[in-house]
Amino acid sequence: MSGESDQAAGASYAKGEESPPLLEETIGANFERTVAEHGDREALVEVATGRRWTYAELDRDVDAVARGLVAAGLETGDRIGIWAPNCAEWTLVQYATAKIGAILVNVNPSYRTRELAYAVNQSGLRMMVSAVSHKTSDYRAMLEETAEQTPTLERVVHLGTDDWDALLAGGADLSEDAVAERMATLRPDDPINIQYTSGTTGYPKGATLSHRNILNNGYLTTETIELTAEDRLAIPVPFYHCFGMVMANLGCTTHGATMVIPGPGFDAGESLACIAAERVTVQYGVPTMFIAMQNHPDFATTDFSTLRAGIMAGSICPIEVMKRCVNDMNMAGVSIAYGMTETSPVSCQTRADDDLERRTATIGRVHPHVEIKVVDPATGETVPRGTPGEFCTRGYSVMLGYWDDEAKTAEAIDADGWMHTGDLAEMREDGYCTIVGRIKDMVIRGGENVYPREIEEFLYTHPDIADVQVVGVPDERYGEELCAWVVMKDGREPLDVDAVRAFCEGRLAHYKLPRYVMVVEEFPMTVTGKIRKVEMRQVKWYDAEKGFGFLSREDGDDVYVNASALPEGTTTLKNGARVEFGVAQGRRGDQALQVTVLETESVRENQRSAQRAQRSAQRKKPEEMAGIVEDLIKLLEGVSEGYRHGRRPDNRTAKPTAKLLRALADELD
Repeated sequence: MSGESDQAAGASYAKGEESPPLLEETIGANFERTVAEHGDREALVEVATGRRWTYAELDRDVDAVARGLVAAGLETGDRIGIWAPNCAEWTLVQYATAKIGAILVNVNPSYRTRELAYAVNQSGLRMMVSAVSHKTSDYRAMLEETAEQTPTLERVVHLGTDDWDALLAGGADLSEDAVAERMATLRPDDPINIQYTSGTTGYPKGATLSHRNILNNGYLTTETIELTAEDRLAIPVPFYHCFGMVMANLGCTTHGATMVIPGPGFDAGESLACIAAERVTVQYGVPTMFIAMQNHPDFATTDFSTLRAGIMAGSICPIEVMKRCVNDMNMAGVSIAYGMTETSPVSCQTRADDDLERRTATIGRVHPHVEIKVVDPATGETVPRGTPGEFCTRGYSVMLGYWDDEAKTAEAIDADGWMHTGDLAEMREDGYCTIVGRIKDMVIRGGENVYPREIEEFLYTHPDIADVQVVGVPDERYGEELCAWVVMKDGREPLDVDAVRAFCEGRLAHYKLPRYVMVVEEFPMTVTGKIRKVEMRQVKWYDAEKGFGFLSREDGDDVYVNASALPEGTTTLKNGARVEFGVAQGRRGDQALQVTVLETESVRENQRSAQRAQRSAQRKKPEEMAGIVEDLIKLLEGVSEGYRHGRRPDNRTAKPTAKLLRALADELD
């Protein structure tokens, strides 16, 4: 569509301001300008170890790492990975690679061998800088295990070991001009970073970002909160993500502010202690981090007097949480930012003088030097303001493309340079935008388009609900029906579908009321913490007439049952056993299917048979299911008090495997 048509009166189109001007330089050049101006100012604090650097000291150590990488043979454009939680060395490697033009590949600390091998091979890593371990992750062991599968990986450097010392020693004899000479050959549009998206389907894609992309996004995002060299910014968000690496680190170094690392990962108590001890002025976090801090026992006694601003991103912020940030945490300038890895990341942001409604109901307005529009996903036409459509953005911040994947790049970025985000949005008359969901999450019920985000936000207001996700599941009559997955607040009784519908009636249109409710302890997630709605939509078996169904994960582990639609009374199976289906409450408040067999023989012997059958089922693969069903039916015949997978057979709070429920489905046909 033409730019003139986009900008027609009333169209969902906006263009950002052209000031301040973009930084047309490399990250290394910008960093050295900051060092020259603020050399004696504190640049980096690692709270856990007590280590501190001024900008001059940080530049010295960054150059030492850069010389080590040059001496190791890394050339401009070579890929080097970093696999570690937040630490000072992460920052050193970030700026060292930027100075020599090596492309830094961020490896998620939660990755396991499969994801690790994929990222190494897809990006063609030559070197990996890695922690030895973190929490339950043994990085050294996983790298050794995948060594034969990753032929491009020539060298692994483990932080805190002789490997790291050897890397630094290797560059000690290089001229101090070696780094400057390499920097002089670099250009702002050169690729400098690959960040793997956490895609909820298939393998992740490597968003490739340039100096110009991320340097300016970090700069402009922090310009919006009026960051200065006087600020001290706490960074509990991960460095491997744009929030930490770009919005925090590059935001600080473009302004001469101080980067404060509270710990290797987020801990509410550590973050509160850090705010007071380090006199933090700006606090970053996703809403759940702020919620955790506000609910922590130390919150009431923490000194927040130095705080003035912050940035929240990643999900919607409940208005009560925002109120406490402003009123109780002294963060009058807290801002909401929206974006995605492919756009460096921020495209929209609220301003310090925006009211609470704008900071909780919207994602803000367009960023400087960026264009945004909302289009009809089917036609590509820009829609009128107030009409839902796909959010698109264009400008300096759009990635160079997905690494070594032209086809996926072409799917995401059109011929006119617009990045199609896949997010459903509305642009208000005032230019502020709201995200109403994902295109792939939209439910079409009886011809009506239903946006799960609207229902989720409404259900968040229920006093007993801690978290909620809404998905569409197949329905013979309407095509799709709504299913709400609900996590209860601690100590609250599980809700059934009648209670949820009663809460919605009169306040949501009838076609937006959930037909099914699943009460669960947690949602299926990707390794980067994104919710996998694709798993929630996988209906393994559902019979609308009988009114009994369930959803299960792909791997067949936990199965969540539509408790409200269980058959009432007694059901007789084909084998003659009479069973009752019910719902039991687990120790942590979760609901689980309970199957009670009313007629049995030799209960104790059959319980032992059931245990053997269950162990046998655990050892078998899904393709061997046919031979397991018979054993599972025997299990049903033999367990008089119900069954819970992995527990004693007489435990009445049963959470069965998918195998057991498939057997039940066969018996009820």
